[in-house]
Amino acid sequence: MTIKQALKLKNKLIKEISENTKLMQQYNSVEVGNQRPYSTFVLYGEIQKDTKELSSLKAKIHIANTPVMEDIFWMSEMKSTIAALKKMDCTEGKSNRDRYRMESEISLTSEISLVNRNQEIKMLEAKIEEIQDKLDVFNATTEI
Repeated sequence: MTIKQALKLKNKLIKEISENTKLMQQYNSVEVGNQRPYSTFVLYGEIQKDTKELSSLKAKIHIANTPVMEDIFWMSEMKSTIAALKKMDCTEGKSNRDRYRMESEISLTSEISLVNRNQEIKMLEAKIEEIQDKLDVFNATTEI
């Protein structure tokens, strides 16, 4: 099985565990006399089985990803940086941003302009895409 196939299976197991957990929680207690549509014992057994398989699969994926772990972490950190940059205020010029005080306009300046911020985001997104392409090839060709 390749890493790509393992990642698909991992997502399938996560979905099954989540769905069975919801059913177990929903149908554990039913009104006396009503038919129970799902057995909580059966669902819990399936959850335990799938969770064990998921844990084993995650460990195998993690071990197989060792050669590209730095790229994976770097990509994650760049995504966090992009999120922070997108929240950064780059207002320039006159603004009445404090509307609650009803004060007059103030003049603002930013050290990093909106244009520069957006260029930096695009550059980081291009690096992420480059790394993702590398990871896609690795995941499709590496057996676990």
